[in-house]
Amino acid sequence: MSIISAHSSAASAIVGEPEVVEDAATAETSAAWAQLKEAATAIREFQIKDGSIPDAAHHATARDLVRAITTGIRALAPAFPHDAEYLAASIVDFDRWAAEGFGVPDFLDSLAAFQPQEHRVDGIRHLVVFPMYTQNGSSDRLVEALIVETIWPEFIGALEAGDYGNKLFVSLRLVDFTPGYDTNSAVLFPETVAMREIPSFTWGAIFQDREAARYRRVTRAAAEITKLELPERAAEMLDDQALTERAFVMWDIIHDRTHMRGDLPFDPFMIKQRMPFFLYSLEELRCDLTAFRESVKIQRGLTARVEAGEELPATEQDMLAHAPLVQYAVIFDRIFRFAITGSRVRNYDGLGGQLLFAWLHQRGVLHWTDTALAFDWEAVPDAVVALGDAIDDLYWRSIDRPKTAHWLAAYDLVRSVLTPHPASQWARGLSDEILAGAPKGYTDAVLDDEFPLSMFFEALDKKMKTVIESTVGIRGTDD
Repeated sequence: MSIISAHSSAASAIVGEPEVVEDAATAETSAAWAQLKEAATAIREFQIKDGSIPDAAHHATARDLVRAITTGIRALAPAFPHDAEYLAASIVDFDRWAAEGFGVPDFLDSLAAFQPQEHRVDGIRHLVVFPMYTQNGSSDRLVEALIVETIWPEFIGALEAGDYGNKLFVSLRLVDFTPGYDTNSAVLFPETVAMREIPSFTWGAIFQDREAARYRRVTRAAAEITKLELPERAAEMLDDQALTERAFVMWDIIHDRTHMRGDLPFDPFMIKQRMPFFLYSLEELRCDLTAFRESVKIQRGLTARVEAGEELPATEQDMLAHAPLVQYAVIFDRIFRFAITGSRVRNYDGLGGQLLFAWLHQRGVLHWTDTALAFDWEAVPDAVVALGDAIDDLYWRSIDRPKTAHWLAAYDLVRSVLTPHPASQWARGLSDEILAGAPKGYTDAVLDDEFPLSMFFEALDKKMKTVIESTVGIRGTDD
């Protein structure tokens, strides 16, 4: 039997008429989901980077697989009534893709109908099927299918309704997924979907269960390796996935909204701009440190009210309980995971972790003594906030600076804390030719690893490598 006929036979075997699924809580165990997931995984083999299937020899099999996908969606749709419009549009988009010969997929219509931010109810589920790339996963726009569950505790709703409004933010938990999410990807963003034009995006989702599970595994291992005695509440997070998820939701809802707020000298998302990677480091760190600062503000404000004899409502009690956890999460995720995850090629998240560690060490609130790590926890909040203030001041001053002058000032801030590579042109001083030239020359002069790992992180990286690698594809149920 030829390879093509074998695939065709397999595709035909997938197609069936599974029973209608009425309950989203059991959807991942249904025959309809098994069929949809199997067909979505199988069709990926025929797709190329842009999502199309150019080889006509595969089209008959691909049509069978699309029929299996849409049959699965129809059977599952009753379990997701809040997504009815989207799922109906998804079937239309899949059928049109097949009818038009499997060119570059266009799922704009179904994407426009998918509005998860309108259903931020704790525990509500969504069926999601798109040709898409997965950030930190695959750069190819392949068919992905997911069942996801919303994480939206009452105190988060209260935060969002109050000082931390963010109508675009969606917090999710992975239930089951195709191979594109068996990776480091922890986000679901509309801009990753294959579509004919770019609309105004109305939501962005983060998988807090994956972030929390990675955090717990990495922090537990790093604390053991560095002989760090964790504070009681920080240690509690390592044994409680749901608690850690809620802390990450609180962190991310504040982080996400920060990209659009503050005295910003440039487009905060830096879309379609090529800049030195350390600027991306500072932007992501700015948002994390804003979440840290706000959690300190919430903790101190609510604590003062309690000490004054006031009885807090339940939502504010939860805010008070989770605010210090956000602070631990920002510090430990940044220094233990971000700093040593990924390659050393323009790793802006890694650089942000290095910067936070060195800042705290140089201000005497973090200690690496006798091969043991320790923090002066009472002094840590103000030291972390001071780094956030330094970045905010950089941004404010740069409103009045030319772009490349802002770049130079940003480099000076990072360099004041971290040691550049000995061969760095930026550290020695850029030539007059580069300084007088186009911004491209500045960016080209930045080394891939402009700020190499310190000896501390080089040693930690070697000891933590297998732990970091083990978090690929992790979900909240993995312990």
